[in-house]
Amino acid sequence: MTPRDRHSALTPLEEDLDHTARVPLTPQTAHPAYRLPYVDPDFMRSDPLRGVRLQLELEKPERILTNEGVETTVVMFGGARIPPPGEKASAKTPMLAELSRYYEEARSFARLVTKESLARGGRELVVCTGGGPGVMEAGNLGAEEAGGRSIGLNIVLPHEQAPNLYVTPSLSLNFHYFAIRKMHFLMRARAITVFPGGYGTLDELFEALTLIQTDRMEKMPVLLFGSDFWKRLVNWEMLAEAGTISPEDLDLFEFVDTAEEAWGAIKGRV
Repeated sequence: MTPRDRHSALTPLEEDLDHTARVPLTPQTAHPAYRLPYVDPDFMRSDPLRGVRLQLELEKPERILTNEGVETTVVMFGGARIPPPGEKASAKTPMLAELSRYYEEARSFARLVTKESLARGGRELVVCTGGGPGVMEAGNLGAEEAGGRSIGLNIVLPHEQAPNLYVTPSLSLNFHYFAIRKMHFLMRARAITVFPGGYGTLDELFEALTLIQTDRMEKMPVLLFGSDFWKRLVNWEMLAEAGTISPEDLDLFEFVDTAEEAWGAIKGRV
C-alpha cells in the first residue's frame, strides 16, 4: 500500500493520530501542549471539561444500547451485600442472612422477565441491574439462565467494584457520574423492581418515585420486594397523613414478596 493509499484508508481521526505518531520527536512535539485534546488525559480530566465528560458518559452508553437493539428494560435495584442463600452463613448480621432469600427471588424474577423478552424477540424487557454483586448479580444470573441478555451499569467507586460474571459483555457499561448512570437506568425502563438494600437502593427508589410523582417520567409499575422490610423501613402512611405527599402517591408503588407475584403484577402492563 502506497502512502497515499494508506492515508485514504484512514478516518479523519485516524489520520490525526497517524500524523502525530510519525512527526519527529522534538521538544515541541514531546510537550503536553502539542497533544490533540481528545487524547490528552490531563486535559480531558480537568475541571473545565466536566461538562464534556458528562455528555460523553451520556452518549457512549446510549449509542451502545441503541446499536445492541435494546428498546425497553426492566430495572432491578437492590443491595450489593445480600448474599446467595448458600453463603448466608457469612452474612454480617442475622437480618442480612434472612434477606438472602431475595437473591433467589431476584434470580427467579429475572428468568421470568427474560423468557418474555425472548418471546418478543429479545429487544424488549431486557433485565437491567447495577452490574455488581448481591441482588444485581442474581438478576444478571437469572437472565443468563433463561438464555437472554442483560445489562449491567457499573459505577467507579473508591472500593473495589467490578461487573459480575453474568452481565452480557457487550452490555457491561461503566460510569463515573451517579446522575448519568441513573438516567440510563430509567430512560428505557418499563418497570422498576426494588429489593432490600441500603443508601444506594433508597436513592434509586426515591429518585424514580419523585420523577413519576412529578410527571417527569411516564408512570410505570414500581414493585417493592419484601413487604415486611419496606413497611418497617418507611412509614409510608405517615407521609400522607402529614400532607407531605398526597394520598394517591401511595398508589405509585406496590409491595410484592415473590417472583411469581411480581410477574403477575406487571404482566400485561409492560
